[in-house]
This record gives sequence, structure tokens and C-alpha cells, in this order.
Amino acid sequence: MEYKFDEAVKGFRSWLVVLNYSQANVYYSPRRAEEFLIYAHQNGKRKLEEVNAETVRQFFKRLEQRRNQRREGALSLNTLRVYRTALTLLSTYLRQTGQPFFEVPVQLKSPELSRKSILTAREIKRLYDVTGDDLLGQRDRAMLAVYYGCGLRKAEGVHLQVRDILSEQNMLYVRKGKGYKERYVPMAGKVKADIEQYLRSGRIALLNQSKDHGYFFVSFYEGKRATGAALYERICTLFRIAQIHKPAGLHTLRHSIATHLLQSGMKLEQIAKFLGHTTLESTQIYTHIVHEQEV
Repeated sequence: MEYKFDEAVKGFRSWLVVLNYSQANVYYSPRRAEEFLIYAHQNGKRKLEEVNAETVRQFFKRLEQRRNQRREGALSLNTLRVYRTALTLLSTYLRQTGQPFFEVPVQLKSPELSRKSILTAREIKRLYDVTGDDLLGQRDRAMLAVYYGCGLRKAEGVHLQVRDILSEQNMLYVRKGKGYKERYVPMAGKVKADIEQYLRSGRIALLNQSKDHGYFFVSFYEGKRATGAALYERICTLFRIAQIHKPAGLHTLRHSIATHLLQSGMKLEQIAKFLGHTTLESTQIYTHIVHEQEV
């Protein structure tokens, strides 16, 4: 691979580390970026200026024809999405560091969601009903407020900080969005009340005289930042207590609020902005859920 391409991959990896991307992203994204740049080099590209959107399209055509090593058939849709994410991040790195960058004009088939993966309004109420008034209950309601009421992704909630709660503006600031994109999410009514109650009482008690690390979610036993795994386990527990027999997870809450907003009449463009989607492609997966429930 050309020297400049090799340096781009090294710089990309360092950029991911500095911006505190997950270990998986730091490890896998540069590998996929390197694979793409090797492909570009093999197809006559000798400089970053020569790598363009058409190079990306041809690379994905090859990926779509590649044999899956784990099972019969081609690469999975999820694998293709991972490659697209890696190249999008690479392009963002190049652009932000003043280097020649390229567009990633790849449109992949939207994943299909089943209505069985979406909670009804009654089931959401049951989740709230099983939360207690103790410290854990306050954190539970704050978790429901962040992941259902504000529709955050798992990582966005994990990286949420106390200073991101803008009570006077009735806004929640997402500083660690997908693709390192920032956004503001409205926060009002019960959502705001539950978040503020947790900040005033539950969170302070959970810190238990530990040094305040600034993160919104605090672990129940040690006062450290709560991990995504811990929050996931807790939401699974709430599903079990509420006797909700559907796929449990923080993303289930995000899918549910998106569907409920669509059912309430909110425009698709507004929902996309609320969820932090770059294009309507990701948001449109919820339309067939609504239609399926209307049949």
C-alpha cells in the first residue's frame, strides 16, 4: 500500500483513540479502512485525491459478491453496514484533518423490524409501574427517560454527562452521537421531572462520597460510571418483573419511542432529527411497523 495510504490508516486509528471511540471501533474500523484503501490501490489509485465515491461504490459491489465464511451465502447486511460505518468514519477523519476525503454514497437495505420488537404504550406504563421509589428506582426512571423519552442509543446514554442536561432550555445535549455527531433532544414533562429527580437525589446518593466523575449514570454499588452492560442487564430485569415477553434491550426503547412518535403524527423528518439519523433511510424502517399494526 502507498505510504500516504498507510499514514492515513495510522492517523485514523489515532484519531479514534483520541476521540474515545470504543475499543471495537479502534480495532476494527482501521482494518476495514485499510482493506478499502488496498482495494483502491490495486485499482490504480495512488493518491487520496484519486479515491472518490465511485471507488466506494465499486468496493461495495465486490463486498456484496464476497462469500460469507461463517455460513452459506453472501456477507450479511449487518457486515455491510459495519464496513459503511468504517468508511464514513474514515472520510470524517480525513475531512476534519484537512486531507482529501470522499463521499460514502452507499444505500443499504433497511433492516426489518417486527411489531413484536416494539413496546405498546401500555407496556411502557408497566415498565414505569415496576420501578420503585428507592435509589435504584430513581435511576430506573431516569434510564427510561433517557432511552425511551429521549430515544438515545445505548452508547449515547452511557457517555451522557451531568452537564449535558440543559434544564433551563428543556434540552438534552448528545455530545457522543453516532459518527461523532452532536444533537439536542427535547426534554419536558415527566421525562424532565424524572431526570431532575435522579440528579437531585438518586445520583448523589449512588456516588456515596466517591469522586464525581461527571457521568450521568452511576453504578449501583461502587459509584463509578455505569456501563452499557449494566444498564442492559437492568432493563432486562425490568422487562422480567413487568412480565413483558418481548426482546429486551435499551434499543427496544428507542425503537418504541420512534414508532409511537410516528403513530402520533410526527413527520418522518422530525423523527429522524430526534433520533440523530443522517438520512431518512434509517427512519423509514418504522413506517411499515405502523402500517402492520393498522392492518
